[in-house]
Amino acid sequence: MSNGMLPDYVSMAKPNPAENRAPWYKNTAPTYAGIFLWFVFWSQAPSGGGAGAAGGVLGQGIGVALLGLVVAALLCHFLFYLVPGLLGMKTGLPLYVVGTSTYGAQGGFLMPGFLMGVLQFGWLGVNAYFASSALASLFGGSIVAQKIIAIVWVAVAAFVGLKGIQYVAKVATFLPLIPLVILLIMLGKTLGGISDFNADTLVKVGAAGSGGAGGLSFFGVMALSISFVVGFFATAGAAGVDFGLNNKDEKDVQMGGLFGIALATIVAAGAAILIAAGAFGATGKYAMNPADAGFMGDLMGSSGAGKTMALLLAVAAFPPACFSSFIAANSFKTTLPKVNPFLSVGVGAAVSIILAVTGWAGKAGDVFTVIGASFGPVCGAMMVDYLMAGKKWAGPRAGWNLAGWISWAAGFVVGILPLVGKVNIPAAPLVAFIVGAVLYFVLAKAGLESKVLVMTDAPAEASS
Repeated sequence: MSNGMLPDYVSMAKPNPAENRAPWYKNTAPTYAGIFLWFVFWSQAPSGGGAGAAGGVLGQGIGVALLGLVVAALLCHFLFYLVPGLLGMKTGLPLYVVGTSTYGAQGGFLMPGFLMGVLQFGWLGVNAYFASSALASLFGGSIVAQKIIAIVWVAVAAFVGLKGIQYVAKVATFLPLIPLVILLIMLGKTLGGISDFNADTLVKVGAAGSGGAGGLSFFGVMALSISFVVGFFATAGAAGVDFGLNNKDEKDVQMGGLFGIALATIVAAGAAILIAAGAFGATGKYAMNPADAGFMGDLMGSSGAGKTMALLLAVAAFPPACFSSFIAANSFKTTLPKVNPFLSVGVGAAVSIILAVTGWAGKAGDVFTVIGASFGPVCGAMMVDYLMAGKKWAGPRAGWNLAGWISWAAGFVVGILPLVGKVNIPAAPLVAFIVGAVLYFVLAKAGLESKVLVMTDAPAEASS
């Protein structure tokens, strides 16, 4: 330890040197864009994560749906990503070290590092559920086939994440092009129907099919868009620290986020929304999942084409599954160094399998609520911590920084209430962010921040 008080994982951390960094268009932007091109994200965009409201985000028309998407995309960039990205760029240190400023050198083991690893297995379960659903169409939609595929999918992804991520990374550079091409093809097929789209008719048809659930108001659509997009993005926002440490300067951090996050969100989810609207305008058939094999088959005029497209989307989803396993494995190796990673990752993979085969992982809106509740207050507290320190990393704090932990707990409770308490909190992930930010500020001013510890060879921004 550097001074008898810092854990080894902090005292031994070395900043990523300038010569190892690259322009934003070679790392941050394409990596983030690949996340938003994952079909599990954009396929849920028209319904807003399957929230149940008739018409989803299209209940007030195409213009309002796209406006909500733009607002949500900008919130992701400016509130959830930018400060973590700048912290990574300025320090050159990873999230689990930078997070010790907000949660303490001892508490940083669990938050945000260990929590990030745990939640990755939730993402792996979601990935396995939707990929196996797509692949099951090749076996007549068999439920048994879907469950078997999900189990194999998780097992292989977990193994590759532990042992062979470098090989997956080479392929992953090009695989995101598959969903982009499929989106463009479907958009070309449905553009003609957009002029005939009618939101009121969509809501009526959707309400009739769902037993009377009505559409959303203007503010309801905006809140749903924010909940869906921000909830999906929250962990990736905090992980901006790990992306930022590969950036050269503040411009790279900004440009990487504007193109890789904001623009990619608008393009991918916007295309899916237009596809759903155009398909309804042309056929009058209510369908809110553009990645469904049947939907794509009808659009292409061939069930075989729909199944092929579903297969390609599933293949393109495999690298993200491996990356989730890789991030989780790294987190567990750091926070549980004495536990065999095959055991810790194996337990996590078993949880992923349970989530996938039971179908719980298929409730994307619920998953996004958990993610947003978990990392919304993390991003909020990190932002305030950064600003209060003079737009720099304050450095590791002693023990368990109560200002961070109390603000997180309160933010998490608020963010999770729509799921467990059935309390209607509009844009819950954003509210969780605000609660985390405001409480951290109040608690820090009240003296509940623990003292900053001296870190040997600390980055310039961390020095007082």
